[in-house]
Amino acid sequence: MVSKDIIERFKVIASASVSDACEKVCGCRRYMDYEMQPRISGSERLVGPAVTVQEGPANGENCGPTHAFEAMDACEEAGSVMVISMANSDKDVALWGGIMTAGAVANNFAGAILDGGLRDVEEIRKGQAEDGLYGGRKFEIFSRSISANTTLGKYKTYANNVPVMCGGIMVAPGDLIVADCSGVVAIPKDSIEEVLKVCEEIEATELLEAQLIIEQGSIKAGLDKFNRV
Repeated sequence: MVSKDIIERFKVIASASVSDACEKVCGCRRYMDYEMQPRISGSERLVGPAVTVQEGPANGENCGPTHAFEAMDACEEAGSVMVISMANSDKDVALWGGIMTAGAVANNFAGAILDGGLRDVEEIRKGQAEDGLYGGRKFEIFSRSISANTTLGKYKTYANNVPVMCGGIMVAPGDLIVADCSGVVAIPKDSIEEVLKVCEEIEATELLEAQLIIEQGSIKAGLDKFNRV
């Protein structure tokens, strides 16, 4: 379980800094594909541990996202983030909609990351209103696309809380999701504290560099001293 203190510290760190820190600490890419964009936003940075669901071809079965429902109701960590994979990253089908959002909000999820489409956008936005269905609770959704097309009869869930491919990277249960308008990053659960330390160093350095550039009217002055772009 990720501590509340760590969650709050990440909430003031840009996803770009998290991505850079992950490359330094983990030695590999931990940011998702550029198509993973914010579709529903409560204007907050989304930070929370991943609860994963794997989705693939339905092979003619007319079944719903059973494993996603089970993962929602079984999750005991408030502020978690649902991460759903999609075979072939199909952008023309919606993995998530209004009913899924209601279930996630009822179980205190903070948001969802979808390797496919989202639908019921207007319904979800109305639910987020201060007088809406969710009682003022916010829910952030990032997805590859928006589509009215259902998964029923086309795709089904195969498993939950297993490593999944989402947005071009592998995400394991418990990895920490950090997502904002610049992108989505998944921090490996065993590296969270080390990445946080590097992130805070990056943010502090960039602030000092930006201040120097403004004061001296020269970007070269900042680069010469801090060597940070």
